[in-house]
Amino acid sequence: MASQNMDPAAAAASSTAALKGSDSASSATRGSVTKRLQQELMTLMMSADKGISAFPESDNLFKWVGTIDGAQGTVYEGLRYRLSLDFPAGYPYQAPRVKFVTPCFHPNVDNQGFICLDILKEKWSALYDVRSILLSIQSLLGEPNNDSPLNMAAADMWENQDAFRAHLHATFQK
Repeated sequence: MASQNMDPAAAAASSTAALKGSDSASSATRGSVTKRLQQELMTLMMSADKGISAFPESDNLFKWVGTIDGAQGTVYEGLRYRLSLDFPAGYPYQAPRVKFVTPCFHPNVDNQGFICLDILKEKWSALYDVRSILLSIQSLLGEPNNDSPLNMAAADMWENQDAFRAHLHATFQK
């Protein structure tokens, strides 16, 4: 049974390239990733989702800058965060590397901005796209997984939402 995260075209192309000793397979794979990312950009631009956006950084379609607004009714409401999204050559069969550029005080975000979110790790699926990633991170802001914190201070403080909000807003850097 084939895995949804195994790119059959890339596997076949890499076998062919190994036999031929050429780079044509990698350029074909890169072309399909480019096409997928262009489609995702159009979908994201046409969506009516509030509080999320992402665009390629300059002319590099494999590096994006995203923004997420804290959802209404959460301690993050009114705050906007920048993220970086780096797409590997194996995307969508390999997860992009996503991290906060804006410092984010959150139980599942470490001091370097790395995010502990299962869909970016072991639960990644080729069915996910930039839109679903951003919506998942936006949701995570208001509903952290305190069972696997990267930031213990934030996890400990999370239970007291008033103290958490006060600390968050006092230390937020635009």
